Amino acid sequence: MKMKKLENFIYRILDSKPKKIITIVLTALAFFLTLIMFPAEMVLAKMLPGKSDNTFSIYVDTPKGSSISQTKAVSACVIDFLKKEKEVMNVELFLGQGIPLDYAGLVKGASMKQTEDVSEISVNLTDKHHREEPSFLMVQRLRPMIQKKCTPLVRGTNIKFIEQPSGPPTLASIVVEVHGENLSKIRSLSVDVADVLSETKGLVDIDLMTDENFVKYELIPDKEKIARSGLSVEQVNNILYLGFEGMVIAHKNSKNVPDQIPIFLVLDKDSRAIPNANKRALESKLSSLNLMNMKGMMVPLSEVVTIRPVKSNTMIMHKDLSRMVNVVAETDLVSQVYPLLDARSVMLEKFKKEYIVKPVEGFSTYMFDFTLEDKKTHEKFLIRWDGEMKVTLDTFRDLGGAFISALILIFLLLVIYYKSFSIAGIVLLGSFLSLIGVILGHWIANFFTSQTFFLTATSLIGFIALIGISSRNSLLLIDFAKSLMECQGMKKRKAIAVATATRATPIALTAVAIILGSALLASDPVFGGLGVALISGTVAAVFVSLLFVPVLLDNSRAMDFDKDPQCAAAHNNVSITR
Repeated sequence: MKMKKLENFIYRILDSKPKKIITIVLTALAFFLTLIMFPAEMVLAKMLPGKSDNTFSIYVDTPKGSSISQTKAVSACVIDFLKKEKEVMNVELFLGQGIPLDYAGLVKGASMKQTEDVSEISVNLTDKHHREEPSFLMVQRLRPMIQKKCTPLVRGTNIKFIEQPSGPPTLASIVVEVHGENLSKIRSLSVDVADVLSETKGLVDIDLMTDENFVKYELIPDKEKIARSGLSVEQVNNILYLGFEGMVIAHKNSKNVPDQIPIFLVLDKDSRAIPNANKRALESKLSSLNLMNMKGMMVPLSEVVTIRPVKSNTMIMHKDLSRMVNVVAETDLVSQVYPLLDARSVMLEKFKKEYIVKPVEGFSTYMFDFTLEDKKTHEKFLIRWDGEMKVTLDTFRDLGGAFISALILIFLLLVIYYKSFSIAGIVLLGSFLSLIGVILGHWIANFFTSQTFFLTATSLIGFIALIGISSRNSLLLIDFAKSLMECQGMKKRKAIAVATATRATPIALTAVAIILGSALLASDPVFGGLGVALISGTVAAVFVSLLFVPVLLDNSRAMDFDKDPQCAAAHNNVSITR
């Protein structure tokens, strides 16, 4: 009875030209409106969403030339704040070095940190299955509070929150590479880029991966003065190390330890400290250190040591034989693409004043890159985008290519099978329109989650999988309608309506099976996009197969099959036997 009602409903649509036009227009309008959701930012695209983990890290970078005590003071401020969080089980500080290599530190250079101006803090949380707040939401909540309280302790400090990535580890969510040959000019450009990123909504933890030039002082023993004073160079070197850093003065043997135990002598903190970072304070410090010469006379260290101010040695980075400076930024639970577009447009306007701006030729994932040519010196520079944003574009490009390849292969197979381009096109168009459900499903899912539900790489994988499911629905209708027309001599319009009503049950049962199977994936933080794409896309595919595809088939001349006498005779024989 229900199938008869559906058959009559479909037949009334096919028998009325205005209703067919309305069906086509409404489907096209739905497809257009779902595509508008991307520029309207109602549905956001991202490589992978945030992943709740049991740990995250905090990188503390004080300005170059800062002392270990300054770095320790900032780190202690961060740790004191973390202690107030009930979900934090323990905190471990690595002062002057990086955390033992983890997944995030593979590409962030954690193993290369060995200076006094850096520290890394490992934060271990309670198990994510017994914690209401995901780690990425905790990071988003703590970041502004800790940065506001602790960064003023040492001016120029940068505190970054590093989460374990849910996908391929990258240097940062957004990386801007500034390439060129003039190091000073590259640094100036990178500072301008960092300023733009810091003013872009949705970006946090902006950092300039280059050393700042600062003045340091070299202590050079004067060999001639040392010899005239009756001292030795070794004596002078030893007291310099002892006065500023400390040194090993002896060793102790122990039966419980296979190696000798070094005995380290160092002055207390007050004795080692220099009140001001200038040459006069250093001279005063040297004057307070005295050495006894061979005649028993005390010689001030300032008499035999020369103080020379020099500039620090900055780090030089290369990529593809080109000098560069990296500017990195993280996204605050937003897609990387939209802040990138905003920042890029601001940069283009800003650099037009002093440079000739040209886009990089060729369409690729480097399509956002551009070159700069100084209007005065004609020096050329390259602004290149990298990081998780580029991985996202590469992934979406590859999945898009896989989707197009699948469409072409299915089209060729259908052309060979039906010997008709129009029928093959109808099947593919019906499959492609399942995108309506995929996008709409992500928009609806956004209302049921506490954070943004992104259209991810796994969502596109689900969409590609839907091609076969949607194509199968259309093939069921076409083959059954063709059989009714050839074997029973049924008219095309009636055959399409009967085929749609008859095949609605297996199509619906298949859809229910897919929905129930995909429901387990919908709540997963990484594969949730795959689950939602399969669920919502399958629902859309059912409606497209039962409403839109029959209308197209009715208008296709390739569906005008004549009655086949052999098929009719076989059908009659089967009927008589029964």
